[in-house]
Amino acid sequence: LMPVCQERNLPIALKIGAHRAVNPGLLSAGDGMVAFADAGSLARLCSKFPNVRFLATFLSRANQHEACVLASKFRNLHIYGCWWFCNNPSIINEITQMRIEMLGTAFTAQHSDARVMDQLIYKWAHSRAAIAKVLTGEYQKAIASGWKLSREEVRRDVWNMFGGSYEDFMNKVL
Repeated sequence: LMPVCQERNLPIALKIGAHRAVNPGLLSAGDGMVAFADAGSLARLCSKFPNVRFLATFLSRANQHEACVLASKFRNLHIYGCWWFCNNPSIINEITQMRIEMLGTAFTAQHSDARVMDQLIYKWAHSRAAIAKVLTGEYQKAIASGWKLSREEVRRDVWNMFGGSYEDFMNKVL
């Protein structure tokens, strides 16, 4: 798979940490036991295949810091979204704050893997509110330190976090 991705300049999107059929009686709703995943396997992939782009998100809140560290070490890794059980406003706040502090706006704040429209609507509504709260706090700190914030800087940051950094990642030369 990696040679094909490299040859055709295709990315690989990884959702790491799901355990399938935890409760088989619930069918596909029985997936998803949250457990700490070995992010070392992602580091090894990024290192072994430096010309393959990896998009990664982790199911476990406990993996989020390590994912940020890896994204800062590997130019072929892009972190995205707050997936499944990390898709709660308090956890979105925490993860987004950490990512901004560690990566600036070089990540995608949220994505959708919704299977039904209702999931998409609520997910985006509470995600946007949580992310706006984090950005507002960061801007308040910058203004308090003497920074003159412009409307263009706000637009740039929001653009980056909601797709622009993904586009930059996909367009950069590895």
